[in-house]
Amino acid sequence: MDSLLRDKTRPPGRAPVPTATVAKVLALTCPKPQGQATHWTGRAMAQASGISLRSVQRIWDAHRLRPHRLRSFKRSNDPAFAEKVEDIVGLYMDPPMQTVVLSTDEKPQIQALDRTQPGLPLKPGKCGTMTHDYKRNGVTTLFAALNVQDSTVLGRCMPQHRHQEFVRFLNAVERAVPAGKPIHAIADNYATHKHPRVRAWLERHLRWVFHFTPTSASWINAVETSSQR
Repeated sequence: MDSLLRDKTRPPGRAPVPTATVAKVLALTCPKPQGQATHWTGRAMAQASGISLRSVQRIWDAHRLRPHRLRSFKRSNDPAFAEKVEDIVGLYMDPPMQTVVLSTDEKPQIQALDRTQPGLPLKPGKCGTMTHDYKRNGVTTLFAALNVQDSTVLGRCMPQHRHQEFVRFLNAVERAVPAGKPIHAIADNYATHKHPRVRAWLERHLRWVFHFTPTSASWINAVETSSQR
């Protein structure tokens, strides 16, 4: 053949970021930035290190750095922390035979909001509509019990968050759970759960056993973590 297929002349690829520059970016990222800034942004780091924004993003991605994110934590000072966690996790992983394990919690001060005018429904080519303003219809409290064995939830909305309402909720759960089955209820350390009238109710309903979570350890309450997903 008189002619050959040849690649067209192309400019060389972009030179990689020098190792020293990468080390500089990593060293600057971990401490807090100087001045009023609370965390590094990509553009601020690009300006400080003398490289492009995209190069900064590649370095951060390669080293799994996310300066814009924070993870919160709370350390429990409960002296019986290990025993309580073992007790509750044991109920989750290996519940006693022929029993019902319920994770209970309340969500108080839920605002009952409504739009000031009815919106239009979704139509082909047009999205649904609603007014930007709303009216308040008071607040409510949601009481919920999650059955950890079958993931069913029994919930009740009540106007207040007191021991009276909690006892009413316990009565509703008592009626819903088949007779003869022991009930293990997991609850946090809210004062309502330990009120004398609640304790008296438990003394009259011997199939109920309460398991309280450690102090500052609401993450172990399954119904609470499920509601945050």
